[in-house]
Amino acid sequence: MDYLPIFVNIKDQHCLIIGGGAVAARKADLFIKSGAIVTVVSPELKTEMKHHLSHGKIVWQMGCFSEELVEHLSKPKYVISATDDEDINQAVYRYCQKNQIPVNVADQTQYCDFILPAIIDRSPMTIAVSTGGRSPVLARVMKARLETLIPAGFGRLTDLVGCYRQKVKDAIQDLDGRKAFWEKLLDSTFIDKTVQGRIEEAERHIENQIDAVKTSGQEIPIGEVYLIGAGPGDPDLMTFKGLRLLQQADVILYDRLVAPEIIEMARREAERIYVGKKDKWHKVQQLDISQLMVDLAKQGKRVARLKGGDPYIFGRGAEEAEVLKNNGISFEVVPGITAAAGCSAYAGFPLTHREFSQSVSLITGHQQAGAEGIDYARLANSGDTMVFYMGIKNAPKIQEGLLKYGMNPDTPAAIIEKGTTPEQKVTITSLDKLSQTIDENHIKPPSLLVIGDVIKVRERLLK
Repeated sequence: MDYLPIFVNIKDQHCLIIGGGAVAARKADLFIKSGAIVTVVSPELKTEMKHHLSHGKIVWQMGCFSEELVEHLSKPKYVISATDDEDINQAVYRYCQKNQIPVNVADQTQYCDFILPAIIDRSPMTIAVSTGGRSPVLARVMKARLETLIPAGFGRLTDLVGCYRQKVKDAIQDLDGRKAFWEKLLDSTFIDKTVQGRIEEAERHIENQIDAVKTSGQEIPIGEVYLIGAGPGDPDLMTFKGLRLLQQADVILYDRLVAPEIIEMARREAERIYVGKKDKWHKVQQLDISQLMVDLAKQGKRVARLKGGDPYIFGRGAEEAEVLKNNGISFEVVPGITAAAGCSAYAGFPLTHREFSQSVSLITGHQQAGAEGIDYARLANSGDTMVFYMGIKNAPKIQEGLLKYGMNPDTPAAIIEKGTTPEQKVTITSLDKLSQTIDENHIKPPSLLVIGDVIKVRERLLK
């Protein structure tokens, strides 16, 4: 390491900033957030520094830096020089070296006793990223990536864990036992409950685990299930939360609509179990899938149930959640981008538009559900954009039902095969030619069927 990363308490300590511009203001902001007493030496202040001054966050010593100007000030704990004047920067450096004050000259590592890293602030948790001054831009890029992976509520998590630290220590005398307890707890839905502000649920969770330790004398496994929407196909449409839970799962249950690239995002050592269903051929029955999740969770496993699209939109996620609830299994539902939203966007048209449609209907066209049960009279006169999931085989009945109740035969229809994937194919036709188009193009599932005037927008966007 070029630098030893140290977090220093500077609350109520005097710190000095030389410079009144934007760079100096950003440095001052870090001192201010850390509770320091900040004095700024500069002939003038720019906009951001003026803002700090107007809110009483800094003391302004007007003038150019000189030893005579600053000698009457309290000796600073740290000094940062952020000016465009090389002579001033070097003068500041010499002054600090002579008086044994740690100094940072912005963007000049040869004149730095300390450097300021890029910071991810989840107070009281703080994460610092540094390139040793070689590339501040790279540090900021890494900071941006970490920002997306670390929920904003991690401050609440840190506070809650701190509150229970002594209680866990009292319950588990052994150091290794406490370490195992915390590792298990922090790999569970306890994190999500806390960062989402569901503090009472999180407290019950940790209290139950502490009570279990007291009762049994040893830590019991924490089993839980994550019902994760994997999106319509493109791995990049997976949510950050879904990815995070997937990567902490011990077992992955996945269906045939989940992209292989998403399954590969799981931990290498995680067990993978295929539970996909296909028309007229079922690898695993739904009741067996639900029972498998219960059995695995009771073994102390963290189970990720990956579903194409969204678990609660034609994904039978609610049925699985109910089984888990009835068996006392903790579970978390992670919404995913449903096929209607993902496939239409990738196909080049919206689902709503002020000129064409103000509402959307999501309809199952699956044979078992029965296309005859669809309220075609309502749909034909609703003005809705209609999205039929699993509707390719029942397309003739869908077409007949809509035309029967007066829908315009020229209404555009889009058939999206393997939506959002590199193999995506979009076929545009009209309602009266829907079945014929499907037959002539030998279109097979998985395909999404969209009917509505909003498809006309596609021509404008793809010109």
